[in-house]
Amino acid sequence: MSTLHVVGGAPLAGTIDVEGNKNAALPLIAACLLTSEPCVLDNVPRIRDVDVLLRILERLGARVDGHGEPCVQVTCGEVTSDEPDRVLVGRVRGSVLLMGPMLARRGRVVFAPPGGDFPTRRTINTHLLALQAFGVRISEADEGHVLEAPGGLHAASIYLDEASVTGTETAILAAAAAPGTSEIRHAACEPHVVELCRFLGEMGVGIEGAGTSTVRVHGLARPRGARHRLDGDYIEAGSWAVVGAVTKSTLTVRGARPADLEPIVSVLQRMRVECRLDDAGLTVLPSSPVAIRRITTGLWPGFPSDLVSLITVLATQAAGRTLIHDWMYELRLFALEQMSGMNADLFLCDPHRIVVTGPRTLRGRVLDSRDIRSGMSLIAAALAADGESRILSVEIVERGYARLVERLRSLGATVERVGGE
Repeated sequence: MSTLHVVGGAPLAGTIDVEGNKNAALPLIAACLLTSEPCVLDNVPRIRDVDVLLRILERLGARVDGHGEPCVQVTCGEVTSDEPDRVLVGRVRGSVLLMGPMLARRGRVVFAPPGGDFPTRRTINTHLLALQAFGVRISEADEGHVLEAPGGLHAASIYLDEASVTGTETAILAAAAAPGTSEIRHAACEPHVVELCRFLGEMGVGIEGAGTSTVRVHGLARPRGARHRLDGDYIEAGSWAVVGAVTKSTLTVRGARPADLEPIVSVLQRMRVECRLDDAGLTVLPSSPVAIRRITTGLWPGFPSDLVSLITVLATQAAGRTLIHDWMYELRLFALEQMSGMNADLFLCDPHRIVVTGPRTLRGRVLDSRDIRSGMSLIAAALAADGESRILSVEIVERGYARLVERLRSLGATVERVGGE
């Protein structure tokens, strides 16, 4: 594993262009399995999670051209195995999205537990229940599941037990390959779910209600190939904006849609971070942020849970006390307790709530990445801190942020990668 050495305490400046949405890239890659025709994806993020998912497809028999480039062509002419590589599946949670397309192509899949952030705390029960509604038989295997649909997937009318993003995407992917009309209620509405629906529409699947809680899918036995350009990653854009805010920098982030950034910019503006949002991008200017009473994550279009760690770092630089409540996921806030050793004033109430009092002058120290977003948050804290910090296991952060060291240096950050690749 690599360590990122950071010398903090200095403002940054410059422009960052975000790549395609990570959370859209993974389901779109999975959707390529639905057809034997070539699919071309543009503006693909060059991150580790995408790399792993493409390698899984290659080992299933797919041909991938442009691996590691912004433009990737995936051709799944023949799927030669019903068991995705267990080791690779254990590295990325997005691998769970392969289940529906593999059942459509093979009628059976032996699936190991998917990995990613906090795999033991993030179950796939919603995904399995959705697949059962489409006629899939499920049995437990050694450390995983065997899923079978020997007669093919059947159209269904289902209510999801939670508005899970990947659970919704799993249901939509299965419905796309189930001839007839399916209806999915209590569906997630996030922009990347809508983008998956757009891509499937380009593959010939009829979809109504994308972006609402009820999605109707007119499935096909075999969709056609398609070409699609991914929208910019609004979570990445928000991350860089917070990096600019905590370091009192002038920083412009380009490439994400303004409508996708509104829930993030709303919170920044409430904290009196001076910023401008228009079609040219999101610009953050040096500011003196203030605390706001409460920040709560929510389903779209609420404040995204993926940015709760970063907004906690910003709260350490804001005057006053802020309660941050992430009701969606446990453990993300636990990783931020490390900032107490940086002189941050934090009180962790429980796995979902943290009280932050600021502003505090942070001091550099050794930090440990636990997941993609908290890892990026600790890098932001290190950039704002006086002195030198070392962030361990930077590969975890690179699962979601491409060319991390190169881009930090382009903004004037003093960073160095030590060890590893």
